[in-house]
Amino acid sequence: MERIASFCVDHTKLKRGMYLSRRDGDVDTWDIRMKEPNHGDYLSTGCAHTLEHLFATCARNSAYKEGVVYVGPMGCRTGFYLLTRGLTPAEALRLTVECYRFMANFEGPVPGASETECGNYRDMDLPAAKREAAAMLAVLEALSPDALRYDA
Repeated sequence: MERIASFCVDHTKLKRGMYLSRRDGDVDTWDIRMKEPNHGDYLSTGCAHTLEHLFATCARNSAYKEGVVYVGPMGCRTGFYLLTRGLTPAEALRLTVECYRFMANFEGPVPGASETECGNYRDMDLPAAKREAAAMLAVLEALSPDALRYDA
């Protein structure tokens, strides 16, 4: 079997940030790397699950919602994938900053966190999600659209 593109990225060199992971036709996959790989500090499942609900809700209700294809967590618990169509790197970064600001400041019931809406609705950790989003927001706000590459 061919080695998939995401396994070709040298994870020993990855830092926290946002990277264009791949382009498939008109769909861009963005690597939102919240944690340095293999450093022993990962998102807890409750935190990642809460961030997933908040990130997807924000992105799909944003001014860029028509360009949002998918938002989902990485299995390694070091971040998220954001798939977009028709957004420039600047727009994808603005969307991501907007969503991380939303997550860092979120108050109230987590959207979609009920038995009828979610397959594991009890596994949520809003305080951890807010802390992790706030920490990542500072990283995202320091980025420029020109630096959203693995080799940057």
